[in-house]
Amino acid sequence: MPHVNVRMYPGRSEEDKARLAEAIGRALMQTLGSSERSISVVIEDVAPDDWMAEVYEPEITGKQDRLYKRPGYGPSA
Repeated sequence: MPHVNVRMYPGRSEEDKARLAEAIGRALMQTLGSSERSISVVIEDVAPDDWMAEVYEPEITGKQDRLYKRPGYGPSA
């Protein structure tokens, strides 16, 4: 039952978000063998001014032991 939460800056169209969710779903099916009906994807827009407090600190810095892809920006870069 993979669930993926994508948090990104605002500005992408609903069509872009739908294509991204489909691509993530395909990757999960191909990589993990998940069934399409077991996958869920949520996409949340986060304002640039809120990024460090809402995403970087709790999700990147705060979960270093579970972070499989590190960003190339910020203090942990």
